[in-house]
Amino acid sequence: MGNRGMEELIPLVNKLQDAFSSIGQSCHLDLPQIAVVGGQSAGKSSVLENFVGRDFLPRGSGIVTRRPLILQLIFSKTEYAEFLHCKSKKFTDFDEVRQEIEAETDRVTGTNKGISPVPINLRVYSPHVLNLTLIDLPGITKVPVGDQPPDIEYQIKDMIQQFISRESSLILAVTPANMDLANSDALKLAKEVDPQGLRTIGVITKLDLMDEGTDARDILENKLLPLRRGYIGVVNRSQKDIEGKKDIRAALAAERKFFLSHPAYRHMADRMGTPHLQKTLNQQLTNHIRESLPTLRSKLQSQLLSLEKEVEEYKNFRPDDPTRKTKALLQMVQQFGVDFEKRIEGSGDQVDTLELSGGARINRIFHERFPFELVKMEFDEKDLRREISYAIKNIHGVRTGLFTPDLAFEAIVKKQVVKLKEPCLKCVDLVIQELISTVRQCTSKLGSYPRLREETERIVTTYIREREGRTKDQILLLIDIEQSYINTNHEDFIGFAKAPSPAKPRAPPQVIRRGWLTINNISLMKGGSKEYWFVLTAESLSWYKDEEEKEKKYMLPLDNLKIRDVEKGFMSNKHVFAIFNTEQRNVYKDLRQIELACDSQEDVDSWKASFLRAGVYPEKDQAENEDGAQENTFSMDPQLERQVETIRNLVDSYVAIINKSIRDLMPKTIMHLMINNTKAFIHHELLAYLYSSADQSSLMEESADQAQRRDDMLRMYHALKEALNIIGDISTSTVSTPVPPPVDDTWLQNTSSHSPTPQRRPVSSVHPPGRPPAVRGPTPGPPLIPVPVGPAASFSAPPIPSRPGPQSVFANNDPFSAPPQIPSRPARIPPGIPPGVPRRPPPSAPARPFF
Repeated sequence: MGNRGMEELIPLVNKLQDAFSSIGQSCHLDLPQIAVVGGQSAGKSSVLENFVGRDFLPRGSGIVTRRPLILQLIFSKTEYAEFLHCKSKKFTDFDEVRQEIEAETDRVTGTNKGISPVPINLRVYSPHVLNLTLIDLPGITKVPVGDQPPDIEYQIKDMIQQFISRESSLILAVTPANMDLANSDALKLAKEVDPQGLRTIGVITKLDLMDEGTDARDILENKLLPLRRGYIGVVNRSQKDIEGKKDIRAALAAERKFFLSHPAYRHMADRMGTPHLQKTLNQQLTNHIRESLPTLRSKLQSQLLSLEKEVEEYKNFRPDDPTRKTKALLQMVQQFGVDFEKRIEGSGDQVDTLELSGGARINRIFHERFPFELVKMEFDEKDLRREISYAIKNIHGVRTGLFTPDLAFEAIVKKQVVKLKEPCLKCVDLVIQELISTVRQCTSKLGSYPRLREETERIVTTYIREREGRTKDQILLLIDIEQSYINTNHEDFIGFAKAPSPAKPRAPPQVIRRGWLTINNISLMKGGSKEYWFVLTAESLSWYKDEEEKEKKYMLPLDNLKIRDVEKGFMSNKHVFAIFNTEQRNVYKDLRQIELACDSQEDVDSWKASFLRAGVYPEKDQAENEDGAQENTFSMDPQLERQVETIRNLVDSYVAIINKSIRDLMPKTIMHLMINNTKAFIHHELLAYLYSSADQSSLMEESADQAQRRDDMLRMYHALKEALNIIGDISTSTVSTPVPPPVDDTWLQNTSSHSPTPQRRPVSSVHPPGRPPAVRGPTPGPPLIPVPVGPAASFSAPPIPSRPGPQSVFANNDPFSAPPQIPSRPARIPPGIPPGVPRRPPPSAPARPFF
């Protein structure tokens, strides 16, 4: 090609192909290559073997090529082959190459003649090849064989179209000469994805098998069913030659002799045969790459920029350098500490917008889940009053008490305080789960060093478990402290004086929660399920048309309301809970209960917690005690009843004070003893524990996958840089063959209605642009300028107004006259024609009067 860069373009594309395939990424660059398409037994494999000069492709009946084979031919002084899936092995015996292709095909597709779009990458180095990249695709078939699926024809066509539909792929359409060319499946598929014929090259095989007296001359001369890039004929070895192990070099010599000796092909023998096809494909692929250089360059640059950050840490990488390992260990531990703190404190630069994580989940435990657990400890009114009654009676003993005993109040309060232990310890467990989950998320960046990641997780998790014991001990201590002294002097405690009437001045109802909910059980006759904006206060539940809260739909008082769970519907993705009235009254219109739907279970739990704060509790399945009347005999004593009511109000007031205190102290205790301590441990002590737990070199051992990924990433990065360098060196003056002009391809559109015979056909009357049409009939000699045919012959140029009319007509009627000249210059008249002698007009022009 006259340019080093152009000669190296095809090997460069091969490097890029390997780089992407080895990393397991799809090649978004659409690298230029040649896809070989044809029906079964069309001779595709033989053409490729002739290129290589070796037998290396599987043979047999049915579908032999069942996976795409990306064949990279590379000119080299030595001859060998290598596969991308086993790079370390060089194949010098091409029988082993065939066996490896068959084994690799069966590994993915099985032995039942199935197909797969996953390609096999084979690279062949040889002194007998030109640089080429070809894709051998499965042959087009019609009927399934063996265990093939019934739609095998469509599967193969879809796979072929995936490769040939790329604008960067040239299509090598292989058709045997002994079949009707108009029925060629290869040309039909090529026409579908390349209607202009810019990328299609025709190959005619089996020319030596045509019936006697027939030939494919019109096809090869591009007269019958023409293509823009034309056709090239080849003669492959017969099945008998293949079975007899006929040497391919001898077959190429026989092919050359066939074209030179055949009377229909000898005049174009230099444009036929496998060597010419290989050379043409090399030139066309190189030209095709050159045409796509601007697009390829921009895509290479964008790929390079996307790799810059990932490759930055690998650029000066030396795996065995101890200083590098020390530095990497320090950096990774520091980064782990920073990531952990950011996830807890919420100051991260990468904010998750899909779900809560880290500190946000812990905050939700503190302020939604824990209060929910506290409120769930609802007093069973009947049991509580019975306990108070027994406490009063037991304190009075044989005497009849005149005053309400404060010892009964203290006994009941202490019993209620003990019940706080369970929700408090559950809160600690939930926080520990979130901390351990956060640690695992942060160690994901250490995936390159599995031993380091494992040790880091183990050390930090062990420390969290140690802090768990201390935190729980401290929380139990807080509850014991609350039990040890009942402070009846607390400013919020109502005291005995106000106990019988604890009513307080009414204040505006406090809004507990606002949000969207769906009323799920409205019948279709009344509009069906609909979403409303709900507002929950301490006294009522209201819903509005939208969040502006201007148009109120309904307001439901919370008196006698309870919550129950509802199973999710079969076709519904929403989570549902219901509100109902304990007195069996309709809640809304004619509905006994309202089913409220949320998008997630977390939303349901959050709304339930809000309802609990408003005093709407979950339903309890409690069987009434049969001898309830006997248990309530104590209520027959009016004085005892007043004492029970007094202590009941006092207990309610004091337990509210303790709940408030515990809700405030729990987050503080957990933050101090567990979360803040864990952050400090990671920042100051984790590195020392890592050094003492294992040897540094063993900690910093890379995983095999990471080492492979690094090597592949670096290879792709350097291949991209080399590609940009070579593309930058390519001279814009490099000579390349332009794409031929369009030809008549209407034959591809009418193949379903008729099939022209492959022997002879008149030359198409459509000529490529730029070529003058042939002049019919005898002419005195070659004209100086093209002679128009038809009525416009006598007006080949418009008359110039400044010249006399008759002279203008004479000059234009004379086919040998020169074009009109500028008036100031004398007209040139061919020698031998006397000036002023009128000429007879051509037969096609009408007779005109002289004057």
